[in-house]
Amino acid sequence: MNNRQSKILEAIAKQQRIEVTDLAKRMDVSPVTIRKDLDQLEQRGLIRREHGFAYIETGANDGTELVYNYEIKRRIAQAAAASVEENETVMIGCGSCCVILAEELAHTKKDVTIITNSVFIANYINKAPHGNIILLGGYYQRNSQVLVGPIAQENAQMFSPNKFFISASGFSEAFGFTGDDYLRAQTIQELAKQARQVVLLFDSDRFSSNGVVKMASVESVNVMYTDDRIPPEKEAYLLQNNVQVHKVPSPKAT
Repeated sequence: MNNRQSKILEAIAKQQRIEVTDLAKRMDVSPVTIRKDLDQLEQRGLIRREHGFAYIETGANDGTELVYNYEIKRRIAQAAAASVEENETVMIGCGSCCVILAEELAHTKKDVTIITNSVFIANYINKAPHGNIILLGGYYQRNSQVLVGPIAQENAQMFSPNKFFISASGFSEAFGFTGDDYLRAQTIQELAKQARQVVLLFDSDRFSSNGVVKMASVESVNVMYTDDRIPPEKEAYLLQNNVQVHKVPSPKAT
């Protein structure tokens, strides 16, 4: 995804629905160029089109979530991707930051192998030049395009990756990192047992949110990649609990 397309996503995210001609003016390009960008974004499941407009389709899936804070998530994912070596096998969970991480790896690491329970991720990077994909089986949640349950957990026991990259919906000191779906959270907890290191991708806005189900305790997370808007008290708490915190600059800070 190029820089203009990233800005297009941010503009659509702010307004939910926007005219193509308005986008062309904002990006200082022709409507023809904008339509080509929108075509590519729609093919990837990030936006929807109707005559003269582009909009975000409502629904709880990683494609919808990708649109929000995309640039921050991209920076977080790129920083996390730098920790992955060529020929390494990693496990990646669901979530918008995880999608961008998988895309980054599939475009920059020639021989990386990605184990995932996300059908969305497998489809999203299907045409990328690199990256081997191992898709875990399990019960298929149609809306989120994620495989969950005992079959996914049993299949994961065949592997022992160095790193398991996850994301979460919210955080509280009392509960840890949280999600919004019990089966997905339970599956992530079980998959995490197979990895030597659990790495959390978490944009700072999520510190003000709290999901309904526990996904990972603070003690189970080894490394966090976030942005420099993380509340100082949250960072101090994580450091006190032996979580390595890596911060990327937010767009406003550059």
